[in-house]
Parts: sequence; structure tokens; C-alpha cells
Amino acid sequence: MNKKHLIEITIFLTYALFAMSWVAGSMMTTDIMSYYNIDGMAAATWMTNAITIAKIIGNLAAAWLLVKMGPKKAFAVASLLIVAGAIGAFASNYPLYVFSRLVMGFGGAFAIVYFNPIVIKYFSAEERPLINGINAAAFNMGNLLALLFTGSMLASLGSWQNVILAISAISLAILIVWWFISDDFSLSSTADNKEQAAYTLKDGMKESVNWWLPIAYSGLLFCYISVFALFPLVPSFAAEAKYLSSIMIGAGMVGTIAGIIAAKRYPLRVPVIRYCGLAMTAFAALMITTGSATIAYGAAFMAGFFMFVPMTSLVTLPQELPNMTPGRITVIFGMFWSISYTIETILMYFAGVIADTTGNIAYAATFAVICSSTFFLASFFLPETGKKPEVINATTKNA
Repeated sequence: MNKKHLIEITIFLTYALFAMSWVAGSMMTTDIMSYYNIDGMAAATWMTNAITIAKIIGNLAAAWLLVKMGPKKAFAVASLLIVAGAIGAFASNYPLYVFSRLVMGFGGAFAIVYFNPIVIKYFSAEERPLINGINAAAFNMGNLLALLFTGSMLASLGSWQNVILAISAISLAILIVWWFISDDFSLSSTADNKEQAAYTLKDGMKESVNWWLPIAYSGLLFCYISVFALFPLVPSFAAEAKYLSSIMIGAGMVGTIAGIIAAKRYPLRVPVIRYCGLAMTAFAALMITTGSATIAYGAAFMAGFFMFVPMTSLVTLPQELPNMTPGRITVIFGMFWSISYTIETILMYFAGVIADTTGNIAYAATFAVICSSTFFLASFFLPETGKKPEVINATTKNA
């Protein structure tokens, strides 16, 4: 196994374990609320809100930390903050527990932004679609691990505190591996070792693509989170929401593999983003409107499948922009995740307002599906960075 592959495994597991801790904490909400004598779901939502707030702020701060500390130490700090989520197991009161989730959220925010400069540094343009696809599945993998093992871990370890400590202990082991295998590298060098001027957040805000990318993703993100946060509250679906959620996760794993294959074999990025986005919204709409449980299950699979097929192309697109450097891609994805989660948070608030105003949570779920169309609509404003087949053929003939 090459060093770069070990580095990839390390960063993937770091974020997957962050996701596992996040989702496992959400799944143990009842136990945690009981432990701290917390009543009402409004207070309970702060467990998730703290992580979301940290991701919005932390994503933008990631580039600054990377420049100050270098890739090796910056990712180590991100990993350490994820491990520090373990302090929640020792929290004597609920605000301190929420603070521990905030700290962990900052770690996850930093880590996901650092995926891209690491990929740019260690992997060639031909290898990146595969690596990007794998990294895009990191959260889904952590989500799946939490769904599969949280219940059994809670039963065998005896308390929610021990579950959090166990996940954090594994994260600590991964951090130690990172420290011994990683190294620092230039943030301003292109793939052909040409030095570029430092790319700042101010520079990033001037480029329209850096706005359209998160706008496109925000609707998909909102719909994805709604599947777990809003859909289980809707009693009128033809099938139980928990089964629809599980099917979508499984389909997402299949979709990730298909997305990797599509990105490697088909050179254009925008058509994959556009038409998969349209299919995702269409199948999600069918899932929540059909009266047949069988059709709902099938639509859930297709919605989850098309939700994840375009992720490899979406992440690969900015990496293919001219004169890309690790520093520039860090700023781009810092903006990407921060803006995406900001919009998602606003949309989730409006979904709550819709539910409260109408008295029907199903309208909020419909709103989430409608918002997922941003993936399709924003694709018309994205630049095409992939080479057209005729360009590739001409290049091959001239070589």
C-alpha cells in the first residue's frame, strides 16, 4: 500500500467517525435528555444545532488555520477536536454537553475542508474522481455505522457516555496514525509545480462559481437531512419513514460507486449534476406522494441513488478549474460547506414555520423536496471543467 493510500484511508475514517459520533448522539437523544432531566424537543435540538453552527463558522476558518499551521498540524487539530467530543461523556450539565458537540463540530468542519487540498496534493487528475467519490461517501458511511451499531454498543457498553468514549477512542487512534504518516506541503503550487499568488477569502467571494456550487448543494443537503429530521414525523407516507431513510442510505452507497464510474468514464461534469439532480427531485416527489408502499420503497431507492451519483462530479469540478492549488481549493470548499449549511439551516427553519403555520408536517416535507431542485437549477450557472470527447480525441491524435 502506497503512502498516499494510507493517508486517504486515514482522512476518510476521521470524517466517518465524526459522522458516526454525530448521528449516534442524535439516536441516543432520549437517553441524553433523561440523564440531564431535559424536557422538550426545542432544547434537545441544540445537540445538532451546535454541530451545525460549528460547521458554518469552522468551514470558513479552515483556510486560515491551514495557512497558519500547515496541512499536517491543521488536520491534526481537526482530528483532535473530533476526539475532544469525548468530554461530553463527562459533562456534569447539559450546556457543557452541548459545548462538547460544538467542539466536535469544529473538528468535522475543518476535516472535510482539508480533504480537497490533500487530494490535490497526493493524487493525479485521473485518480481524483475515485478518491472524491470515496470521500463524498464518508459521512454516509459514518451514518450507516451509527444506524447499525449504536443500539448494540449501547446495550453492551451500558450507557450513552461509554458509546461516545468508544467512538472517540477509535478517532484518537486514527489521529496518531495521521501524525506519523503525514507531512507538510506547499499550498500555492499547481499540479505542475508552478507557484501562484495566495488565494484569499476575498478572492473566493469574487468568483461566481464559488457561490453557485453551494447554492446547488444546499437544496440536496436540506432534503437529505430532512429525510432523518422531518420525514419520520409525517404519518401520511405510504411507507414508514425509517425504512425509507435506510433504503436511501443503502442506495446512496450504490450511487456513490456509480458516480465514481460515471466521473471516470464520462468527461463532462455539468450534465451528470443536472440530470441526476432532476431525477433525484422527481423520485423524491414520487416517494412522498404515492399511495403504494412498494412504489415508495422503489422511489426512495432511486432518490437516494441519484442523490449521490453526481457528488463525485460536483467535488471534482472545482478541482479542475485552471491553475488550481491546495490553498485555493481550501478556500473554495471552506465557502462551499459554510454557505451550504447556512442555507440549509435557513430552509430548515422555514420548514418548521410551514409546519407550525399549516399544522401539517407533510407540507414541510414537500417543501424539502421542492428545495432539492436547486441541484438541477443551479447547474445551468456552473462552468464545464471536463474535456469534451472530441477534445480528448484530438489531444490523443496529436500526442
